[in-house]
Amino acid sequence: MLNLHVRPAVGRVVDPVAAGLLRAGVSPDVVTIVGTLGAVVGALAFFPRGSFVVGSAIVAVSVLTDLVDGTMARRRGMTSRFGAWLDSTCDRLADAAIFSGLVLWFTGDGDNRLLAGVALFCLVSGSLISYAKARAEGLGMSCDVGLAERAERLILVLVGTALAGFGVDLALAALLWVLAAASAVTVVQRAVEVRRQAASADPAV
Repeated sequence: MLNLHVRPAVGRVVDPVAAGLLRAGVSPDVVTIVGTLGAVVGALAFFPRGSFVVGSAIVAVSVLTDLVDGTMARRRGMTSRFGAWLDSTCDRLADAAIFSGLVLWFTGDGDNRLLAGVALFCLVSGSLISYAKARAEGLGMSCDVGLAERAERLILVLVGTALAGFGVDLALAALLWVLAAASAVTVVQRAVEVRRQAASADPAV
């Protein structure tokens, strides 16, 4: 949802960075891997200790590489199936690290098993949202509908963790609940959309 409005503005910043990296001989796949490692380290090294400001900053910078590597591939005119697979796989790894870091915090010093469960639900439902789209596309359908695509999920969780780092603990709890609800709605939306397309394409039984 946000991609349609945010990406053009972000592109004005990302394009020069992508061009500079290409001139330096850096490949898009390297950017993907480095960005993913940054997100994993930022989330798992800082979130479980409650260092949310530093962790959120590292993760935010790292996930921006998801825009940079795609722009680099398009500018080079050499998008590849492996690159697309690597990008999607690394996205799942980064997402898992972010929410796992929160689960570790809430089951440790954060001492809130309920919010640990909510964070775990966000992790599982986020993976399901991505899988639903990938599986639909593998069957020749599209599945871009939904309230909470990856951009929305990342914005909500990173805003929540950053605010918690500045002492607004209720913000993280509230935004996790909002994200959980939006993710659940998105799963249903995608199921309904795929059912609609499948009913139109499949012969009547």
